[in-house]
This record gives sequence, C-alpha cells and structure tokens, in this order.
Amino acid sequence: MKKIDSQGVDKLPLGTKIFTWICLAWALLISLVPIVWLVLSSFKVDPLARPGFMLPDSIYLKGYISTFRDLNVMRYFGNSMLISIVSVFVSIMTISMSAYVVARMEFKGKKLVNIALASTLFIPTTALTYPVYNLINRLGIYNTRSALILIYSCSGIAVSFFVIKNYYDNVPKELEEAARIDGCGYAQTWWRIILPIARPGILTAAVLALLTNWNEYYWASLVIIDRDKLTVPAVLSTFTTAFTTNYNGLFSAMVVIILPPIILYCVFNKFFIEALSGGAVKG
Repeated sequence: MKKIDSQGVDKLPLGTKIFTWICLAWALLISLVPIVWLVLSSFKVDPLARPGFMLPDSIYLKGYISTFRDLNVMRYFGNSMLISIVSVFVSIMTISMSAYVVARMEFKGKKLVNIALASTLFIPTTALTYPVYNLINRLGIYNTRSALILIYSCSGIAVSFFVIKNYYDNVPKELEEAARIDGCGYAQTWWRIILPIARPGILTAAVLALLTNWNEYYWASLVIIDRDKLTVPAVLSTFTTAFTTNYNGLFSAMVVIILPPIILYCVFNKFFIEALSGGAVKG
C-alpha cells in the first residue's frame, strides 16, 4: 500500500518507483528515436549513404535552404493554418454546444445520439471516399480550400464530443442552478458559466483536432489539385518522382513541418493534463 507522509505526499515503494522510471524511459526512447533519426538525416548530403544514427561528415543545410527558398514552404504553412484553424473553430463551437445539450438535458433519443457518435469511430476514412467526393463535386467546391474546411469540420467529431462532454460532466450542477435563479437561460448559462469553466477540456479537444487537421494527407491530396492550395503534408509528395526521391530535401521539409505541432503541444500541455485527468473545478 502507498504510504503518505506528514505533508500528504505519496511515498511509493522503491520497486514501484524503479518500474515506473523504466516504463517512462522506454516510452521516452520510443518517442525520441524517430525524431532524432529524422533530424540527423536532414543534415546529411545523402541520408542513404550514411543511414540510421551515423553522424554526418559535415553539416549540410541545402535541404533547409531549398525548403524555404525553392519550395516556398511558408505558403503551404499559410494554407494549412487557415484551413485547420477555421475548421477547428467551426467544429469545436458546434460540438461544445451539442455536448452541453447531451450532458445536461434529458430528451428522447439521447442514448441513440451517443451510440451514433461513438459508431463513427469505427468507420474508416476510405469507406467515405465516394460519398464525400460526390458531395464536394455537387456543391461545386472541388479544388478549393472550402472543401477541406468542410471535411475537417465534420471529421473527428466523436473524439472532440466525448472529451468536452466528459469535462462538462465534472462541472457541478449547482452553478447552473444559481445562474438560472439569476435569470440566465440555457444559452447564457453555457456562454457565461460552463464555457469558461470547461476551457481546458475545450482547448484540449481543439488542439487535438488542430493537430489531426495539420497532419492530414488523404483528403488534402484527393480534393486539392492546384499546387498553390496544397497543405504541408500534401506538398511532401513533390519530393518523390517516378524515378528518384530527394531524401535530403524530404527530411529537411519534414523537420520544418513537425515543429509547429511540437511547439503547440509545449504551449498547451497543461490543458492536456488537466482535461485528460478528468478536470477539476476550483471554487
């Protein structure tokens, strides 16, 4: 059993601590090995000539220079940021309101709504290719950023819904009752009371959706043809032709592209921890 000292700090047995540190070290190793391998390869003239974790003979920066100068990667960064941010805003605002209705109100078909949303987790993206592609063409938005915004806004709804709904469930109902006594309706209660308290959960769902949209390749390569409208994952395919692959340029571009998600997580990591641990209400 855990022992608790006079300051209320958990004191785990030595064996448990050692096992915990081993598991954490192993998880850290698995997470960092691909990133270290990628960064080392991006500094090599020919990554295939010195593969793996072999240090480069000299620092080769031509891949990074061509990524910004020739590839003009900032244009594709702008496309990805615009599409991802707009789609996340639309989806999170819609989902946060619908999650509040399901979490706090009783109505017929409530269980059916939960089951229907959960079932979307088991539908593969490829199974939706024809209906989505047909819808995009019928709407006349094929080869436009609006097509990706529409697709991304409707993608990953179940994950965001359950993250936000679980956080709503931790908010005391007494706060809503007090707001009702003061004359607030459902919309005012959600906007003034629930939304500020559930901010960590909503931000977590937003960041998860943003990372998913940023890294998405399938739909971006399917509904966008013009090179100027491509997102950063889709533009990586330009490094590969039918006969050769520019590995140095490819690895350099990949390093540049993965930096924003890493920085984003470092900024919002406290919200991840608070929301995924169940949330808490201070009052």
